[in-house]
Amino acid sequence: MQTSINPTTGAVIRDYPEHTPEQVQQIIEQGHQAFLKWKKVSIAERSDYLRKVNAILLAKKDQFGQVISEEMGKTLKEAITEVEKCASTAIYFADNGPNILKNEHIPTEYSKSYVTFQPLGIIFGVMPWNFPFWQVLRFAFPSLMAGNVGLLKHASNTPGCALAIESVFRDAGLPEHAFQSLLIPGKRCEEVISNPKVAAVTLTGSTPAGKSVASLAGKYLKKTVLELGGSDAYIVLADADIEHAIKTIAASRMLNCGQSCVSAKRLIVAESLKERFEAGIVEIFSKQKIGDPMDAATTVGPMSRTELRDEIHDQVQRSITSGARLLLGGKVPEGKGAFYPLTVLTNVKKGMPAYEEEMFGPVAVIIPAKDEAEAIYIANDSVYGLGGAVFTKDTAHGELIAREQMESGACFVNMMVRSDPRLPFGGIKESGYGRELSSFGMREFLNIKTIIVA
Repeated sequence: MQTSINPTTGAVIRDYPEHTPEQVQQIIEQGHQAFLKWKKVSIAERSDYLRKVNAILLAKKDQFGQVISEEMGKTLKEAITEVEKCASTAIYFADNGPNILKNEHIPTEYSKSYVTFQPLGIIFGVMPWNFPFWQVLRFAFPSLMAGNVGLLKHASNTPGCALAIESVFRDAGLPEHAFQSLLIPGKRCEEVISNPKVAAVTLTGSTPAGKSVASLAGKYLKKTVLELGGSDAYIVLADADIEHAIKTIAASRMLNCGQSCVSAKRLIVAESLKERFEAGIVEIFSKQKIGDPMDAATTVGPMSRTELRDEIHDQVQRSITSGARLLLGGKVPEGKGAFYPLTVLTNVKKGMPAYEEEMFGPVAVIIPAKDEAEAIYIANDSVYGLGGAVFTKDTAHGELIAREQMESGACFVNMMVRSDPRLPFGGIKESGYGRELSSFGMREFLNIKTIIVA
């Protein structure tokens, strides 16, 4: 049984029976049969289906936003914005998919030589709870546009979101079983990956989860894309527009109650700006209203689960014990719900949990740097490499640092890291491999076939 629990109140929303092993294999077979039909649907028709999906998402954005907020705790405003982003991404792939999938002709001595792109089959997505619509649909849209079909194992605390997403594709009129949800725990992923009719696996989640799924995919020789944890470094150089940096970084850290892979997690600040930066972050955090995500006045909702709240509190306490200084928050509130206060730690150093580990919650970690060289060293001194940012008034120099010196899959100058359907998204090191979104993401799960005619 999967139980959906409201993190705001701790009340049970609904229990969902898990699929049996027999049902799992039946669903996979249904997906395979759907693939045999779907791959024959013209690319133009697939675009039309995605436009129908766009219309459904926009028409039901308030309804879906409520499902998201109730199930994982983000504010209703953020939840609705997430659905709107999904809708616009459907249009991106509807508009651009046909060009991405065109044959690519390569001049050679042969009469014809080109690359053609063909779908693989069932793409198995193992997805997290923090952006329960976006994380799913950013793999589903390019996969379906390419002629693949989708099979989803969502996080066990967001089954309602999983079934709502499945309903969108059904209501849009896609062939039956072209996108299906499996209600199973993570420990049963091998039942799916081992099936020969499952072509590939994509996972967004923690690094340990990624390693587990990658080992199974390797065992059965299945292509994988992994978007894993992140501890994004945001460097604030001595010449930065400090007010802009404070405002942008605070917004990034508060988004989704700090539960984002590309949130501003390690704030590496020039020593000359440290006191002003600390005061600015504390000031903004202190003004926020933490509470019921359905309340329009709330700016930060609860964390997704109480055990995750307790985990980040433990990281905070261990960091303080190791010498970090607490400027704000750091105490578990009394009462129901998975609430945790916006928290600010400073004077964080190597060896502390806040320096070494991913802080997946509303905690700002300030690490002073004596100069630019040390700031870049600290930024790269991590097992993670998802995103990063540089703040400086010299944008050309910031671009150089971003391009040449930051070890990450993406690096932004004077703005927060975010995903965009037009650009590839993914990481390096223990943040995973492969890319999602854009042409790069669509081609991850295609047979890139060479054709030569003498």
